[in-house]
Amino acid sequence: MMSGIKRYLLRKTMIYILTFFFAVTIDFIIPRIMPGDPIAVLLSRFATLPEATKYLHSYFVQAFGLDKPLWEQYISFWKAVLHGDLGISIYYYPKPVAEILKEALPYDLALLFPALVASWFVGNWLGALAGKNKKLDNYLMPIFYFLQASPYFWFAILLSYLFTFKLGWFPISGAYSYGIIPSLSWEFIKDYLHHWTLPFLSLFMVQLGGWAIGMRNMIIYEIEADYIRYLESLGVSEKILMKHAFKNAMLPQVTGLALQLGLLVAGNVTVQVVFSYPGIGYVLMQGIMNQDYFLIQGAFLVIILTVLVANFVIDLLYAIIDPRVRISYTEEGA
Repeated sequence: MMSGIKRYLLRKTMIYILTFFFAVTIDFIIPRIMPGDPIAVLLSRFATLPEATKYLHSYFVQAFGLDKPLWEQYISFWKAVLHGDLGISIYYYPKPVAEILKEALPYDLALLFPALVASWFVGNWLGALAGKNKKLDNYLMPIFYFLQASPYFWFAILLSYLFTFKLGWFPISGAYSYGIIPSLSWEFIKDYLHHWTLPFLSLFMVQLGGWAIGMRNMIIYEIEADYIRYLESLGVSEKILMKHAFKNAMLPQVTGLALQLGLLVAGNVTVQVVFSYPGIGYVLMQGIMNQDYFLIQGAFLVIILTVLVANFVIDLLYAIIDPRVRISYTEEGA
C-alpha cells in the first residue's frame, strides 16, 4: 500500500505538471494574439530604404520562424523550452533571451528579496504590537491601511518627487550611474546602493502595511480563541499566552511569505518601470511594449516556474509538518 505522503506527493506532482503545461501554453498564445508586427518594430530602429526594409522584413520573419503555421510554432516552442532554449530576443536582437534574463535576475533578487523579507519581519512585529495594545492600535492602523492601499507606482512617484526633485538626495532612475562599470569595488557598491534605496523603500513600505494588518488581525483572533481563554483561567502568564498566540498567528504569515517568494522574480513591474530599474519586471515591460514574443515568453516562463516551485515546496512542507494531510491520504488509500 502506498503511504499517505507518497500518495500526496504523486497527486500534487501530477497537478503541477498539468498546471505547468497549461500555463506555458497560455504563455505561448498571449504574445501572438497581441495586435501589431514585432518585426516592423525591430526594423523601425534602423534607417533603411523601402526595398531593403521589405527584404529584411521577410528575412527576419523566416529567421524567427514566424512564417510557419501556429501549430508548428507551438511544437517548436515546446521543443526549445524542454531543451532550455528561450530563443533570440526580437527587440534586443541578436541577444539571447536567456542572457537578458540572466543579467536582470541579480538586480531583481538584490532589490525584491531584502524588501520582502524586511517588510515581513517589521510588519509582523508592528502588527503583533497593534493586536495586543488597543491604544497603539488606534495610531498604527490608519498608517497600515494607508500603506496597504497605496499603489506601488504611486508611492514610488511620491518618494521620487520628494527625495529626488525636492531634496535631491537620490537619483531618479537606473541601477547605477552611467560610466560606472559593475564590479565589487566600493565605488560601484556605493553608487548601486544610492540608486537602490528609493525602489527598496517603495516596495518595503507598501508591503509592510499588508503584513502588519494580517498579523494584527490574526493576533486578535488568537487572543479571543477558546484555548487562550482556557489558559487564562488556569492562571498562565500573559507572556506565555502571547507566545502561543504569536506562534499560531505566524502560520498563515509564513504561508504568505512563501507564496510571495514564489512571485519574487516577477517583482513589481510598476516600481521597476518608474525607476527604470533593470529587473525582470522592467525587461518584461520592454518586451510587451515592443511586441517581443520571445522575451515575453521567456520572462513569463521564469515567473511560472518560480511560482509553481514555491507552491510545491509549501505543499511538501505541509505534508511533512501537518499530520492531518498524511492521515487524509492514508485513509483515502486504505
